[in-house]
Amino acid sequence: MLELLVCPVTRGPLVYDAERGELISKRAKLAFPVHDGIPVLLVDEARRLD
Repeated sequence: MLELLVCPVTRGPLVYDAERGELISKRAKLAFPVHDGIPVLLVDEARRLD
């Protein structure tokens, strides 16, 4: 299912980080949380990456 999900900002691919439970958008430099197996693709909920 990960192939179907895209970053809501860039429309680019997301990479799953199983250790942190996040979907990473490298181009947007955002990490979107996954709660109980459900990705939360809201920019307001995302963590900024440095």
